[in-house]
Amino acid sequence: MMRQYELVERVQQYKPDANEALLNKAYVYAMQKHGQQKRASGDPYISHPLEVAAILTDMHLDESTIAVALLHDTIEDTTATRAEIDELFGEDIGRLVEGLTKIKKLDLVTKKAKQAENLRKLLLAISDDVRVLLVKLADRLHNMRTLDHMSADKRARISEETMEIYAPLAGRMGMQDMREELEELSFRHMNPEAYETVTKRLEELSKRNEGIVKKIEAELRDLLVASGLTSAYVKGRQKKPYSVFRKMQSKSLSFEQLSDVYGFRLIVEDIPSCYRALGIVHTRWRVVPGRFKDYISTPKQNDYRSLHTTIVGPSSQRIELQIRTKRMHEIAEFGIAAHTLYKDGATNADGDILSRESNAYSWLRHTIEALAEGDSPEEFLEHTKLELFQDQVFCFTPKGKLIALPRGATPIDFAYAVHTNIGDTTVGAKINGRIMPLVTRLANGDEVEIIRSGVQVPPAAWEEIVVTGKARAAIRRATRMAIRKQYAGLGHRILERTFNRAGKIFSREAMKPALHRLGQKDVEDAIAAVGRGEMSSLDVLRAVYPDHQDERVTVKPSGDDGWFNVRSAAGMIFKIPGKTKAGHDGGHSEIDTDADIGPIRGLSGNVDVKFAPTGAVPGDRIVGIMDQGKGITIYPIQSPSLQRFDDQPDRWIDVRWDLDEANKSRFMARIMVNGLNEPGTLAKVAQTVAGLDVNIRLLNTVRVAADFTEMMLEVEVWDLRQLNQLLAQMKELDCIATVRRLYE
Repeated sequence: MMRQYELVERVQQYKPDANEALLNKAYVYAMQKHGQQKRASGDPYISHPLEVAAILTDMHLDESTIAVALLHDTIEDTTATRAEIDELFGEDIGRLVEGLTKIKKLDLVTKKAKQAENLRKLLLAISDDVRVLLVKLADRLHNMRTLDHMSADKRARISEETMEIYAPLAGRMGMQDMREELEELSFRHMNPEAYETVTKRLEELSKRNEGIVKKIEAELRDLLVASGLTSAYVKGRQKKPYSVFRKMQSKSLSFEQLSDVYGFRLIVEDIPSCYRALGIVHTRWRVVPGRFKDYISTPKQNDYRSLHTTIVGPSSQRIELQIRTKRMHEIAEFGIAAHTLYKDGATNADGDILSRESNAYSWLRHTIEALAEGDSPEEFLEHTKLELFQDQVFCFTPKGKLIALPRGATPIDFAYAVHTNIGDTTVGAKINGRIMPLVTRLANGDEVEIIRSGVQVPPAAWEEIVVTGKARAAIRRATRMAIRKQYAGLGHRILERTFNRAGKIFSREAMKPALHRLGQKDVEDAIAAVGRGEMSSLDVLRAVYPDHQDERVTVKPSGDDGWFNVRSAAGMIFKIPGKTKAGHDGGHSEIDTDADIGPIRGLSGNVDVKFAPTGAVPGDRIVGIMDQGKGITIYPIQSPSLQRFDDQPDRWIDVRWDLDEANKSRFMARIMVNGLNEPGTLAKVAQTVAGLDVNIRLLNTVRVAADFTEMMLEVEVWDLRQLNQLLAQMKELDCIATVRRLYE
């Protein structure tokens, strides 16, 4: 275990004027508070904050951050309080320690909604001061180094959390060395068999090629010195097991097929020397085409700068080279920790502006801004993970503005990166002057011009094309708004008819005072809720006019035996079949048929009620259409057949499922299945249907191609949930290409 004076000496090596008294006081306070506490390994607990502090000294962080590292577990695990730490060490250190205490309580490996919310809290906690993140990453690194003493379940959970959140977050902050070690340690616990296999193969390769790294280092160094770069430093290394395993997985390669297991870094004096070294190496050895990347002229968003190239070097082996200056190397190793975050802007030897925020920290702040735009915790989680894991391509607007995007991005992603309104109105794109499909994957250096239309609404299918979280969130938002607009239009017509039937005039202004009674934020939300069937139009009427008394719908015998006249809201008369309810006399009769039509609200009278040919199931948003002489037909709102009645609003009846009523009947729905034309396909479909307690009423098959058969099934289900479960399980079958519900 490191001693007090050793820690102070480590800090003073890179910061001679460090506040020694602060470090000593923090050390003594932490030692006293943790007292006789032990870690799972049996070591004194104080060894953990000491090791965390040591990790941060390797990054040359200031004494305040080192003090926070020493104190970071005191509030959580001892009798220490925020007030006490504020008094002894100042509010700045107290705030950081409290922020780390809150983060420690977060469980980032749990069901998606909770994990997303906890990730929000994590990023919010580190957004105010990047030192919180640096201490947390060092804390996680030491915990991962000592994970062997935990139970198997804890090792798995902590490793998964590290691999999913902390390792990519370290990478996004430019701290590549820390990311690599976190990934290696997580990989060892998450997939021990694969880790052992890859490690063993690398060791065998190292023995077989013993001395090759030293040989290549010497040859590269001699070449650079002979060409005038006398201060050049060359360092080679074999790639880490997880890096090798990830490449094997992503490119479906065997270990023997890997050709670039060795990497070398060339550290030179300045930027001109970087390009000079590149020319020297390319002149001496053959270049592997398509493997050159210039991250000096176009740095990554985490501030990483370097030249990357791959050559066929000595011994005819592929060798990856990274050429950079010493300053670039510091940033590549320590990322955001290498920046002078707490000094005024200045320019260093590489021409970098050392501002208060690095690009990596700016990314963090932009991610925090997404908290306000996110429509759900799950979407925020997806957005953040996408941004954490993706590599980048760099493209340009016609005016030369540089836009950094994840690899695999499309012109749609590009448009949304420029501005949300541009993305929403995109109809086409020119890439390098040529009109190209919107699904085109962008490459480094592409110039992209977006073609727009003022009447465009982004199709929902775009969500499957784009790769950036911002684009996906915007498309979902636009799709929801478009659907809401449709439902609001339907809801408006329903409410107008309901109010007219009650002798009232419907208006948006009249609804505003009643919003709190309806539990809605604004008028449009309330109207759309009526259109979706989430709220009854009668509930709105009662909320706006609390004194209104509902009237039962009555019908008058038409004179023809078994037929009745029904007056619509607009005064139109329809003939419908039915029976007079027993016990009533006089000229008007009330009709009762709830037992015949199932759990549907909004109908009074024993009218002839039937469902559209494609059916409707409890849970669907439904409407009724009155047919003269034929009763009422129930349609799901998605049915294209409803378009025939758009100009006949008097025939529309506001109905909805009574989901509170026990459902004792099955309801029919049609689905279309496109499956492989091979033995066993039909059996798998039937087995899936039977396994969910669904009944097949009708089955038609048509061979549409040599390899595919189309099956139309009429199934009987209890409700929409069961139907969706059936569709989802069918999609998982390896013999099924597509499955969808039919509304036509």
